Amino acid sequence: MLLKIIAVGRVKDPHYQAKINEFMQRLNAFGKVEVVELKDDSVEKESAAILKALENDRSWVVVLDERGENITSVEWAEKIQKCQSRIVLVIGGAFGFNDAVRQRADYLLALSKFTVTHEMARLMLTEQLYRACTIIAGKKYHH
Repeated sequence: MLLKIIAVGRVKDPHYQAKINEFMQRLNAFGKVEVVELKDDSVEKESAAILKALENDRSWVVVLDERGENITSVEWAEKIQKCQSRIVLVIGGAFGFNDAVRQRADYLLALSKFTVTHEMARLMLTEQLYRACTIIAGKKYHH
């Protein structure tokens, strides 16, 4: 499995970064994981950069969006298991992204009904990716 996370902005808080790194290391046991960080800018420029990063990519594209579907960890694992072996996950900047990014998505996912910082979203996403991989593999992490 290849997981690529496209994220606008860098994680500045060292505590968040440490936990994200921990889950990224754990995810490496299940396949290749890479992160593409894009520069903070206006919504239009960030959206254009996201779309450019997705050009010619045939992966299953998941965009994290407050308008997305709220699902359980088990449902998330089922979706990952059913999808292609290549998954791209997109985290927008502080003000989200334009409709063109949403339209490019194969799936819109809401991590929560709460609005969270992009740093927290990245941590939540990496943890939920790890949780999903352990569910799929039958490992003891989820419950």
